[in-house]
Amino acid sequence: MIHYLEEDRKEKSLKRAAAKKWLMEVVNSEGMKLGVINYIFCSDEFLVKVNIEFLKRDYFTDVISFDYTENGVVSGDIMISLDRVTENASTMGVSYLEELQRIMVHGLLHLIGYDDSTAESKAVMTGKEDLYLGKARV
Repeated sequence: MIHYLEEDRKEKSLKRAAAKKWLMEVVNSEGMKLGVINYIFCSDEFLVKVNIEFLKRDYFTDVISFDYTENGVVSGDIMISLDRVTENASTMGVSYLEELQRIMVHGLLHLIGYDDSTAESKAVMTGKEDLYLGKARV
C-alpha cells in the first residue's frame, strides 16, 4: 500500500493513482513485494530538521528514505522536500513533475536495496531511475 502524506507542503501536480500503479510496477519489476510505503511531502526546513535529528547531517537534501524492508517486502517512509524538487527541476532544465517522479523512484530504489554512495553504485541507481522514468505514465 502506498500512502501520500503532506507535512507542511501540499503536492498538487502528481496524479496519485497513476503514480501508485507505476511505483507498484517498479517494486514488482525488482522481484519484491509491496508492503507499506509512505511518501511524505514537506519543505526544506522540515526535511533539514529530520536530517539533523536522525542522520546528524546539517544540510538540505531532496529525499530521505527510512527503510523498514524485511524479507523481500518493501516498506518505509520516503520524505521529499518539494522546495528541493522545484529548485532541482529548474537547475536540471526538466519539468517539476519529471523531477518529482525521479526523486520518488530514487527513494523507492533505496528501499529496494540500491545505494548511491560510490560513483559505480550511483551510476547503477541512475540507470534504474532512467529505466523506470521511461515507464512512468503519471
